[in-house]
Amino acid sequence: MGYKPKIADSPSVSVLDIRTKPYFVVASVEVGNTTTKCILMATNLEDGKTRHITKNVRMTRDVRKPKSGETVFGKTLSGVEFTRESVAELVRDTLLDAVKKAKLDVKTDLNFVVRSTGVVAGFDVPDDVGEFIKAMADGCLMADIPPNKMTPPMSLDNIPKEYRKYSKLNQVIFDGAVASVNPPTGATGVEVVANEMEGELVTAGIKEGAKWADIDYRNPCISIDFGTTLAGRIISPDEPYANTIGNLCGYAGAIPDAIIRGTGRVDENLGTALEIFDQKVMNFIKLKMKDKAIQNYAEKIHEHINIERVPVDRNKYGSVPVNPSAAKDSGVTLIGCDVGENGSDLDKLMELGNEIYKKEGLQVVYAVIDVVMAKVVYRLIKVAKEEGLVFDDTAIGLSGRAALTGNKPKLVLEYLDELQIHDKIDEHVVFVDDGLARGAAVMARCMNSLGTPSNPLGGHRGGKCILGERIKLQNK
Repeated sequence: MGYKPKIADSPSVSVLDIRTKPYFVVASVEVGNTTTKCILMATNLEDGKTRHITKNVRMTRDVRKPKSGETVFGKTLSGVEFTRESVAELVRDTLLDAVKKAKLDVKTDLNFVVRSTGVVAGFDVPDDVGEFIKAMADGCLMADIPPNKMTPPMSLDNIPKEYRKYSKLNQVIFDGAVASVNPPTGATGVEVVANEMEGELVTAGIKEGAKWADIDYRNPCISIDFGTTLAGRIISPDEPYANTIGNLCGYAGAIPDAIIRGTGRVDENLGTALEIFDQKVMNFIKLKMKDKAIQNYAEKIHEHINIERVPVDRNKYGSVPVNPSAAKDSGVTLIGCDVGENGSDLDKLMELGNEIYKKEGLQVVYAVIDVVMAKVVYRLIKVAKEEGLVFDDTAIGLSGRAALTGNKPKLVLEYLDELQIHDKIDEHVVFVDDGLARGAAVMARCMNSLGTPSNPLGGHRGGKCILGERIKLQNK
C-alpha cells in the first residue's frame, strides 16, 4: 500500500525553559501490570503543546513483598501482590527519582500530579480501582506533593499567580469532561469497566500527541491503548461535548508476553516481550521470505483470541472487571479482547511461541507477534464498525508497547485499509507514545481550565474551539 504511519514525536524541554517560560509541569504516575512509570511533561501555555522532560521506569514485579500485618488488596496479571503500603512506597520512590533525574525541585517546579493504574486484573469489581488510586495518593503525599496539586482548584485564587492569565476558570469550570468528552458514568454514576481512567487519559493524550504528527485527532475518535491490558474509548461526534459510546477492555500486551514466555528466553511467569526485543536485529528482507509461515502461525494464535461485544452475563472479560448492565444503561458498548475465557488459553499461546521459536527462530516469533497484534486492532475496529460506532470522520489513535514496536504500525494501516472506513487510512490514524502521560498533562490542564483556544484539543475534527459553546452550556 505504501502507507507511512504518522507517529507522534514531541521534543524535550530544558530546565532553563521550564523556569523562564510559561510551562505547566505535570507528573504522570502510573502503576501498570508490567511497568511503573513517572513521566514528567511540560505544556507551553502559549502554544498549547506538551513537551517531554524525563521518564523513570521500573518493573512493577520489583515492588517489595507484603509485610506482616499488611492487607493484600490486588495483584498484577502475573500474580505480583500489592498492599496499600507497598504501592505507596513504589509510587514515592518512582516519583522522586524522576524529579531528581530531571534536576527539578518537587516542591517548586512540579505543578500537578495525575495518578492512574492499569492493574485491574486482580480486582473483583470496577470500584476497587478507587482503593488503588488512594494508595497511590499516599505515595504522592509521602513524596511531599500537597493535596492541592492532585485536585481541581476551587477558584482562580487557588491557581499560582504566574498561570492565572492563562486560565479560563472564571469563564468555565471543570465539569468532568476531559478534552470535550463526557465520561461514560454520566447516566448512572456506576463504573462500567475497571480501566475507565486509563481509557480517559489515553484518549486525551492521543489528542495532544496527534498535534505533533499533523493529524486532527478530535471527536469523533477511537483510542486504543495496548499496554499489558487493553484500554480505550470510542467517542461520538456530538458537540460541544462528545459522549463515550464505547469502551475497550481485556488483553493486549499480555498476548505477546505469553508468546515470548513460550520461547524460554524470559521468566515463564513474569517475563515480558519488552525484555528481549531489539529493533536493530529485525531483518525484514529475510522475514518476507517466511511470510506464509508467519501468517499461518498468526492465524493459529487468533484461533484462541476472542474479540467481541462483551456478553451481558460477564463480570470479567480478559480478566478485567466489567459491568455490562451499567454500560447498557449508560449507552456504552463494551468491546473486549480475551484469550479463551479470562486468559484460559494463554498457555496455548506459550505452546505456540515455543513451537515457532524452535522451528523458525526469534525473529520469526517477533514477526508473528507484529501480525497478531495488527490483526487484533483490525478485529477491534471491525466489531466497532459492525456495532455502528465508526463514523465517516472517525480518527483512530493507538498507544502502548504492543502497538508501536516493530512493524506493527505499518501492518495496522494495511489491515485497517481492508475495512474501507476511509479512502486514505493513513490520514486518519496516528500512533502516539506515552499516551497516558500526555493524557495526564491534558487532564491537569482541564482541571485548571488552562485552555488554548488558538490550538484546541476539544471539539469536532476540523472545527473551531468550543469555549463559547461551553460557556453557554454552563450558564444555562
